[in-house]
Amino acid sequence: MKPFDWPVRVYYEDTDAGGVVYHAGYLRFFERGRTEWLRALGYSQARLIAEAGLIFTVVEMSIRFRQPARLDDLLTVRTQALPAGGATVNFEQTLLRDGDAGSAEEVLSSAQVRVACLDCVSFRPRRLPADLSREIA
Repeated sequence: MKPFDWPVRVYYEDTDAGGVVYHAGYLRFFERGRTEWLRALGYSQARLIAEAGLIFTVVEMSIRFRQPARLDDLLTVRTQALPAGGATVNFEQTLLRDGDAGSAEEVLSSAQVRVACLDCVSFRPRRLPADLSREIA
């Protein structure tokens, strides 16, 4: 599956007193990227809960911080889903600062994320829906 890009802007609420994105802010940006990736495939998390009785939860994440994101930056969250087990999805995600006219994008942060599909009542692992699994393969 090809990478999915989602634009985000850094707002004042995302930053610390120095105008730099606080480290926990990157988690929110990556979460938005995964959520919008899923939505672009035709799934909303609310619908998956209501109709299929399943939720997703992050079970493992590794983040590398390279450069700071700053107030008013226009960023791109690049999300790449990778095949995994029947109830898990692995993601490679990158946060990029959009380049000015003629300049290249700059990698600010990267993350490897493992997400598990769970039954929303028992919180036990459940296989991904077959059509979603096919999208990732």
